Amino acid sequence: MMKKKSFLSLVSILLVLSLFLAACSGGSSSSSSSNKEGGDTKTEGAKTDKPKDGGTITYGIDGAPEGVFDFSFYQGEYDANVLQFINEGLYDYDKEIKIQPNLATWKISDDKLTYTFKLKEGVKWHNGDELTADDFKYTYETIANKDYTGPRYANVEIIKGAQEYHDGKADSIAGVQVVDPHTFKVTFKDVRVNNLDTLWAYPMPKKYYEGIAVKDLQESKKVRQEPIGVGPFKVKKVVSGEYVELERNDNYWQGKPHLDKVVVKVIDPSVAAGALKKNEIDVLSVRPADLGQINKLDNIELLEGKASIYSYIGLRFGHRDKEKGISVDDYDKFKDKKVRQALMYALNRPAMIKAFMNDKATVSNTVIPSVFWLAADSKDLNQYKYNPEKAKKLLAEAGYKDVNGDGFVEDPDGKPYKISFGHYAGPANFEGRAKAIIQAWNDIGVKTELASGSLIEFNLYNEMKENDDKSLDAFFGSWGTGYDPDPSITWGSNAEWNHGRWINKESDQLIKDSLSEKAFDDKYRKDVSVKWQKLFNEELPALPLWENVNIYAVNKRLKNVTMDPDTIILDSHKWSVTE
Repeated sequence: MMKKKSFLSLVSILLVLSLFLAACSGGSSSSSSSNKEGGDTKTEGAKTDKPKDGGTITYGIDGAPEGVFDFSFYQGEYDANVLQFINEGLYDYDKEIKIQPNLATWKISDDKLTYTFKLKEGVKWHNGDELTADDFKYTYETIANKDYTGPRYANVEIIKGAQEYHDGKADSIAGVQVVDPHTFKVTFKDVRVNNLDTLWAYPMPKKYYEGIAVKDLQESKKVRQEPIGVGPFKVKKVVSGEYVELERNDNYWQGKPHLDKVVVKVIDPSVAAGALKKNEIDVLSVRPADLGQINKLDNIELLEGKASIYSYIGLRFGHRDKEKGISVDDYDKFKDKKVRQALMYALNRPAMIKAFMNDKATVSNTVIPSVFWLAADSKDLNQYKYNPEKAKKLLAEAGYKDVNGDGFVEDPDGKPYKISFGHYAGPANFEGRAKAIIQAWNDIGVKTELASGSLIEFNLYNEMKENDDKSLDAFFGSWGTGYDPDPSITWGSNAEWNHGRWINKESDQLIKDSLSEKAFDDKYRKDVSVKWQKLFNEELPALPLWENVNIYAVNKRLKNVTMDPDTIILDSHKWSVTE
């Protein structure tokens, strides 16, 4: 995902199409086992009770970070891979995805509006400064500042007085109070069941950032080249587009890490298997298409488990008014629900999973991954099984018919109807996946072309989505919910990450109800969540494709590694090597 990829040669295209057609016809699958039935998976690597100190490991990533090394500003997963080694939050999650204290403990007021946080004493930033309550006050005020350039405002907007501070009507956030150096209170605007999960948990170093204007912070040297945190490793060197070298934080609050260094290195996916075999990489997130090469390696252990990630096709309904922070519904291409449903029926998702995902994914018709208890039962949702004839019928019912006999439909006004579909660059099978989607829609008479004529560099692609680039009528995407599947972040009408700019009052109300005080009753919350998922499943503001599976290759010399549905970078201070 580092460079734009040129189109496959004719031979490669034919090979990709033959694989896809074989999958469609029920041909033999790859040698790797399917995870469809939730079979046995291994989420923990080899353990040792006597870890050795010392050694360096290389954590491979198959795309370049944007270089935004502060949680409050980052957006890409590659930046997150670095950040998870260097900084931590107020709370963490256990294997059951239940929230647990980390940097702080807390007490909740009787009215459920005020949380009093008590920070652990002695936690130090990498520059030696102590972590204090003022750091959190500074963090919330920075994110709520009108000049803030990151995407986390939704995580502080829930605080009482944050909006007034953002609008310049107050000099501070009324709902944030520093009690003493290690204690602060946060009062929320409303009682919501997930206020704690939503509240921004990662601190920013107030003293370290002193003198840097909020508008300049994201691009500052202290964020991009010399970031600090309170985590087990600290940044030693950043070589843009190549690697980030981390060294042990001897003053880490949970104890000195065993490893001396971690190098987060960008690796071309085409050479990943060879690098693993040569022990040049110790940990790597494995794309299913690469499993055939990697699962044969004797020096590698594969960890696998359900992920809190889903893939989908986004559809454009409008643009975001950044000044007002709202979505504007002004794009009509996908207004008709029958058109959206037709596009869904045109997709042979099981065949795509087999051809491009090595069967390491599960068809999904919701955007709440099944790893969460809030997920709707599959049988309660429309299945949208592959049915191109039904897709054509729905198009005709909506008035989309081939008027001029060219094989492609015109819209109800008789004008040519065409979709520009975008997909980001990556391994070779990404191009095959994009072509399969385009071909599926062309086959039902919806003329579809690849936006910009080729796959788009990952970071540029994200910018295009954020800026409502007109070349992206529809776009492939994947979303990791983290530990809280709250849909307001991505599907609320005015949410910044609602990249399709879908506006729906009924959806907004259901989301609000699912997070209300009534939702402290688990049954009520589940019922409302399922109602919302049924609405989404019927309206299809985006086309859910599949739930992903997390697969990591771990060198057998590396011990005490474990994973959860979100990440493998857990308790990295306990990691150790045998040589």
